[in-house]
Amino acid sequence: MDDIPIKPAMLVTGGAKRVGAAIARCFGAAGWHVVVHYGSSAQAAMELAATLPSAETVHCDLADGDAAVAMIEALAARLPDWRALVNCAAIFDADDVTELDPATNKRVMQINAETPTRMAQAYLSHARARGGRRVIDVTDQKLANPNPDFFSYTMSKHALASTIPMLAQLREDGGAAQPEDRIYGLAPGAILPSHDQSEEEAEISHRLNLLKRRTSADEVASAALMLAQGWLASGQTLFVDSGQHLLSQPRDIIYLARAGAKP
Repeated sequence: MDDIPIKPAMLVTGGAKRVGAAIARCFGAAGWHVVVHYGSSAQAAMELAATLPSAETVHCDLADGDAAVAMIEALAARLPDWRALVNCAAIFDADDVTELDPATNKRVMQINAETPTRMAQAYLSHARARGGRRVIDVTDQKLANPNPDFFSYTMSKHALASTIPMLAQLREDGGAAQPEDRIYGLAPGAILPSHDQSEEEAEISHRLNLLKRRTSADEVASAALMLAQGWLASGQTLFVDSGQHLLSQPRDIIYLARAGAKP
């Protein structure tokens, strides 16, 4: 699109499906111009964008960090009021604490941690925004409630989370961020069926939290929109998980439910 409406813009990675799509719809309904990033879900991205008042799609393989940075720089050159970057895309492949799979680890760390960090840095260096820029990194409640399953995935989310307070620290040379910018973490719990779960399994496992209720994707999306207003101090992480991160769970809830755990 050559003529972008002068309204606040946001980019959500992995925005074609699942939680990313909920975030895109939430910002769209609030009057934002939404840039829906996709990797392999072109049709879903275009269909979603067509339902939003102001939207476009952009493709990038986040396994290519240089391409991701180029995408950010290209968007920054033409979006006049780009207020939020939501790093939502992630891969959730299984490996175990007893045997890290090098190939899985390399891919997961690249897509879930290294590329979104480079995107955040490029965004903070190049984007223009009235009232400050917002980076919102979607992490996981596993930050506070770790277990040995999905080892590389959890490692990647800890790595991404570690960048949030660092990027939030201002530098005298005008580097990582400016005073009006905000860098946030958004840590959801179990939201949608994942890995090899059935919907029936998810109905049980997703209630293994303090409130014994399923947290919806719309709740995470609403939290992202709230963070985009910049009302919290930079560097904070907001948990949206019905209290799951306050528990001590020895295994991922997928396996707890299969072992007979009940809400």
